[in-house]
Amino acid sequence: KEGLNQHRDILERELETVGIRLNQRPPDVTFTKKKTGGVRFASTVPLTKLGPEPEKLATQIMRQYKINNADLLAREDISVDQLVDVIQGNRQYKPCLYFYNKIDTITIEEIDQLARMPHSMVGSCGQHFNIGEPHEDDPLKTMMWKYLGLTRIYTKRKGAQPDLQEPVVLSQIRKGTSIKSLCANVSTQMLRDFNFALVWGKSAKHSPQRCGILHALADEDVVQIVTKTNAQQRQDKNYQSMVQGFSDNRSSTLRRICQNCRVQRNGSRSLETHTGISEGVNNSQEGSFASTGEDQ
Repeated sequence: KEGLNQHRDILERELETVGIRLNQRPPDVTFTKKKTGGVRFASTVPLTKLGPEPEKLATQIMRQYKINNADLLAREDISVDQLVDVIQGNRQYKPCLYFYNKIDTITIEEIDQLARMPHSMVGSCGQHFNIGEPHEDDPLKTMMWKYLGLTRIYTKRKGAQPDLQEPVVLSQIRKGTSIKSLCANVSTQMLRDFNFALVWGKSAKHSPQRCGILHALADEDVVQIVTKTNAQQRQDKNYQSMVQGFSDNRSSTLRRICQNCRVQRNGSRSLETHTGISEGVNNSQEGSFASTGEDQ
């Protein structure tokens, strides 16, 4: 057990050194660099981890990174390390689940200690404890699904039954689980022409519920996207630029098709010319052979 904890600490230290924070969330801090104006520091909660003078300490840390003009607003009690992470802005926050295998080779006391550790799970591949076959549901897959924040969304066309065979899988830790993320995952054109959505499921107060683009979806919800009509699209302020973009794309596509046809036509002409020359040479040879025979 001591060796396992030592390896776990080594992995966490190495990942933290390269800027990966395991099982942590980004601090609720707004940091904005400016060109002038100096450093302005504010907080909405008492900062107990930055010493008696948080503003002075934050200013000193920013000057170490050659930042003399910035606005910083802290909405939670952050530490010095979290403040440095916010200033650098290149940290990655990832969920992590530790799975301890071969528990059938240790005692029940050691299994209990490992299972009580944070973000840990015990099991045995040989005995199929907490882990099953690839296509079976087991506690390990359920826990991984929870840590990744995955949500299954089923889509539905107007006047048709929902497609319950191939859901759209959204992730909470990536693009979110809102209707906007669903539209962006399916098609950017659907996101541009979005009007409203009809939602059936846990996130709806009644079935169906008419929702906007920022509505948060729950697992196994059914969603029908309703796009704008032609009249609504004409009222959009970006309608003219959108039509111009479609026209430019169509012109470039037609131009490309014409160029390909011209290349193919020239290639066929050269092939016909080459074939004609070959036939002419063969005919001339046959004629010479025939004249030679007549002379003889």
